[in-house]
Parts: sequence; structure tokens; C-alpha cells
Amino acid sequence: MNGLKEHVTLVMVEDDEGHAKLIERNLRRAGISNELKHCSTGQEALDFLFAEKPNFSKQDQLLVLLDLNLPEIDGFEVLKRIKADERTKLIPVIILTTTDNPREIDRCYELGCNVYVAKPVEYEQFSDAIKRLGLMLAVVKLPGGM
Repeated sequence: MNGLKEHVTLVMVEDDEGHAKLIERNLRRAGISNELKHCSTGQEALDFLFAEKPNFSKQDQLLVLLDLNLPEIDGFEVLKRIKADERTKLIPVIILTTTDNPREIDRCYELGCNVYVAKPVEYEQFSDAIKRLGLMLAVVKLPGGM
């Protein structure tokens, strides 16, 4: 693996199974071999972050890849809850969505997202964008000594 430390778990919140498989495949192609937890709804992501992991510690190092258009609880609400809680506010959140509306992009940054990536609609462009995201993740430095 390049630079993203192996003990960092990627939490992918994506309701489209095809997109989820494409994201994982292209992250792997970019050399990211970290554990990947897939949540298909906003509620499932919140359950994982807050119910299954109620007591965060230094070894619980996460990076969230978050879609906005999710069933049950949308990505905006998930982002808001992550950034509002002392235990989770430093978890990096990368928005990965098809939405490229400037107001929604601004809203995500106001809520505390770290990076906003618009998923291209075409397969080849989408694959390429995820590979580039994987290359970025390989060199990114995370808070808290992650």
C-alpha cells in the first residue's frame, strides 16, 4: 500500500451497488488495500459510527466516503451528525456524489466535509475519477496521527 495507513478503515456510504463495486475496484487499482466497510443507507452508516463504535479510541481511525442521495437519512444529515459529535468530528469525510449543484457543494463544506468529488456519469470518467481519488488517498495525512 502507498500512503494511507493500513489501520485506517474506509467507510463507504453508497446506496447504488454498481457504484459501490466500481468505487472499491478502482480504489484497489490505485493501490488502496485498506479495510472497506460498505453501508448502503445513511441510517446504516450512523449505526456503524455511533451504535457499533460508541467508544472511539486512537486505534479507531476512519475515513468516510459519503454519497448525498441516500435512502432513510440523506448524506447531508449524516455529515452534520458526524461533524457535530466530539467523538467523530475529526473523521475526514469525502463527499462522493453525482450532485454538482454549487449550493449543495457549499452546504457540504459549511457542514464540515473535507473534500467534495462529483461522480461523472460516464463509466470511464467515473472509473478515472475514483482512481485519482485513490491516488490522492495514498498521500493524504489524517488528523490525530492517523
